[in-house]
Amino acid sequence: MSDLSLMILCGRSPRHLYFANRLCRGARPVAIVQETGAQLSAPKVLSLLRPENLWRKSSRWLRDRRRYAGGREAKFFFDAAPPALTRKDLLVEVPHVNHPDVVALADRLHPDVIAVFGTSLIRGGLLARGRLGMFNLHGGLSPRYRGADCTFWALYNGEPEQVGCTLHRIDAGIDTGTLIAHVQPEVRESDDELTLFWRGIRDSAEVYVEMLSRLERGEALGQPQPEKGTLYQVRQRGRQEERDLAARMTAGLLRGVMLPPRVRWFNRQAARATSPQDRTVLTERSEP
Repeated sequence: MSDLSLMILCGRSPRHLYFANRLCRGARPVAIVQETGAQLSAPKVLSLLRPENLWRKSSRWLRDRRRYAGGREAKFFFDAAPPALTRKDLLVEVPHVNHPDVVALADRLHPDVIAVFGTSLIRGGLLARGRLGMFNLHGGLSPRYRGADCTFWALYNGEPEQVGCTLHRIDAGIDTGTLIAHVQPEVRESDDELTLFWRGIRDSAEVYVEMLSRLERGEALGQPQPEKGTLYQVRQRGRQEERDLAARMTAGLLRGVMLPPRVRWFNRQAARATSPQDRTVLTERSEP
């Protein structure tokens, strides 16, 4: 367990609650910040009411209701227990992650690390907070897969070996900060998109805790991303793309696939890759 003080900025879904709970057990949490989405400016309301935006958001909402039906995500992360924060006493709700109250909270608490998963894009003064920095859990392998729905796109592109998550420092871009680790979950032929996505998140929470211990020991973690890669946006995933992937999965896209869990650390030394259970499955050297 690390003694670093930790300010967590996260979403409200079961996967986000699981992530926050795991980090609370692995470090010294001082606050858990969640967005309520209650603050809407006039320009944002007008933008949301534009027909194309309203249709896209409504379609995504309906799609996600179907995909997450039956409480699958809650069962994956919490089994039979109801999803909940274990440290509700640390919960701070704000209208938006970039609200001035969040910066003021960081200035008051002086956390060693600000951990981010599942929030809106962070901008402004908050980027400079955190004594050791601000680190994000991104659901794709940056820089090749940046943005939204990266597990979907890795499967859609016929690259199940590229399913995974990235731990990286946060900068002003979208998933462009210094790479800390790539976390790739086990892939089985019986898997689907959500199972792979959730397994990657679960494994990444363990690796995030290990990252905190490494930072506390003073390990020099991180390498700049070597290229821009591809930024996938929400609007790119339409009904046709979903039908195409469904057909490919039914036709056996993952037939015969059995990949072990893999973790690649990025630093100037030899990068060791292990499973979240600390079983060595691969040894490699990160790019200079």
